[in-house]
Amino acid sequence: MKAVMTILSHEGPSPHGSNSWLELLGDEDRAFLKRFVLASGSLKKTAAAYGISYPTVRLRLDRVIAKIEVAEESRVSSRFERVLRAQYAEGKIEHRTLRTLLDAHREELEKS
Repeated sequence: MKAVMTILSHEGPSPHGSNSWLELLGDEDRAFLKRFVLASGSLKKTAAAYGISYPTVRLRLDRVIAKIEVAEESRVSSRFERVLRAQYAEGKIEHRTLRTLLDAHREELEKS
């Protein structure tokens, strides 16, 4: 796992630091990526390894991709916003909650 993460983290500099997208991935996400890579990127093999359906693996991969995209977005300027968007990407908060918190955060930044 450490070797996979080392390779992944050396893709080039990020506007938010070299490993910022890795910080948004929890242990379960990193374990999932490891299993996915070891399955040669096969969703079918990954589903079999976990004993779950192909659509479930696809959803999980889509959520990990969304987290990485959030971390790499240059318009996302604060760690708070990256974490908030990652929580939304993972389905932990609803869109309305995301919008409310982002609006409040931006208002606070404008006051500063």
